Amino acid sequence: MKLYLRLLQESFKFAWQAIVANKLRTFLSLLGVMVGIFLISMVFTASDSMESSLRDSFSMVNDDVVFVNKWPWGPEGEGEYQWWEYFQRRQPSENDMEDLRDRLETAKAVSYQTGDIGNAEFRGNVRENVQIAGVSVDYEKCVEINIDKGRYFTDIELNTGRPLVVIGQEITDMLFPNGDPIGKELKLKGLKVEIIGTFEREGTSLIGNGFDELAVIPAPFASRIINVKQVDSSILVKAKEGVSNEELKDEIVQHFRSIRKINPRDKNDFSINEMGMLSGFIDGIFGTVEIGTWFIGLFAILVGCFSIANIMFVSVRERTKIIGIQKALGAKKMFILGQFLFEAVALCIFGALMAFGLIVLITFIVNAIDIGIQLEVSAYRFLMAMTIAVVSGIIAGIFPAAKASALDPVEAMRGK
Repeated sequence: MKLYLRLLQESFKFAWQAIVANKLRTFLSLLGVMVGIFLISMVFTASDSMESSLRDSFSMVNDDVVFVNKWPWGPEGEGEYQWWEYFQRRQPSENDMEDLRDRLETAKAVSYQTGDIGNAEFRGNVRENVQIAGVSVDYEKCVEINIDKGRYFTDIELNTGRPLVVIGQEITDMLFPNGDPIGKELKLKGLKVEIIGTFEREGTSLIGNGFDELAVIPAPFASRIINVKQVDSSILVKAKEGVSNEELKDEIVQHFRSIRKINPRDKNDFSINEMGMLSGFIDGIFGTVEIGTWFIGLFAILVGCFSIANIMFVSVRERTKIIGIQKALGAKKMFILGQFLFEAVALCIFGALMAFGLIVLITFIVNAIDIGIQLEVSAYRFLMAMTIAVVSGIIAGIFPAAKASALDPVEAMRGK
C-alpha cells in the first residue's frame, strides 16, 4: 500500500512539474480536455437548473390532479397535434364543472378555473397585464395555496361571487410599496374589488412568477370582467385516496361525454391532461439536450486526449534515463505503467478542476445578476466531471505508459 501511495505522490509531482516547467505547452494540451469537460458540465448545470425550475413551477399541482380542457397538452394518440380539430371544441364551463362534480364518485375535489389578462389600478398606480384567475370552490384542494397576509376565500364568497381578490407579491410591490394592501380596494379591468389576502412570494422562474403576478377572484365575479367563452378554462379534478389517475380519467370521460351529450360514435370534444404529461415532455426535451451535449463534448475531450498523449510521449522521452535506472533497480513493468498512467490522469484532473472552477465562477455571476433562474452545481455533476477526467487520462496515457514500461533498461540508461 505504501508503494502505491508513493507512486501516486510521485505521479502527481511529475504532473505538477510538467505544468510548471512547460506552462504554455501544458495549458494548450489540457485545453481540449478543459473545453470538453467545461462544455458538458456547464450545459448539464444549466439544463439541470432549468429542469429543476420547471418542475418546481409545476409542483403546486399534485400528480393526483387531472385537468379537463379544450386543448390537449400534447398530441392525442399517434401523429401530429391536430389543432384544427381541437379549435372547434367548446371551453369547459362552470356549469359543466358542477354537473361533473355531482356525478363523480372517485373524485375528492372538483374545481373550475378560468383566466384573462388585465390592468390593476390603485390611486393612480397601474400594474399592466396582470394575470387574473377566476376560481371556484375546492380550488385550494387541487392547487397548493400559500397565503402570506390576510386570508383566502370562504366557500360562500366563492359561490356568491363577491368582489374580492387575493393578489401576488409583484402586484403588491407595484401598487402598495409603502403600505398593507389588506382591506383596500383596487380596480381590476375597471371594476372595484376588495383585497382580502396576499400570496407568499415565489420568485422568478422560467415560466413567469407564478402566484407573484396573479390576482385570484371568485369565478362568478370573474364572468363579469372576463368573456369566459373566449378564454381558456379548466376543470380540476383531484382523485380520492387510493384511486389511480386512470380510474379517475375513465370515470370523467364516461360522465363528461354524457354531460356534453356526445354521440357514442363521435370523438370526445374535450381533453384530459395530467402533470405526468408535462413531466414526460420535460424528460424528452432535456434527454435530447443531454444526448447532444455528450456528442459535442466527447469530440472536444477526444481532441484533448490526443494532446495529453502527446505530452506523455514527450514526458517519456525526457525521462528515459530515469526509467532505465528505475528498471535497473528492480521496478516492474506495472510500476512504470502505473506511474505514467497516474501522471496522465493527474493532468486530466487538473484540467477538469480548472474547467469546474470556471463553471463555479460563471454560476456565481449568473446567480448574482438574477436572470430568473438559479444555477446549481450538483455534486453528481462534479463527480461525473472527475470520472470523465480519469477515463480521459487512462485513454490518453495508456500508449505512452505502455511504451515507457517496455523500454530496455540498458538502452534507456544510455538515453536511446
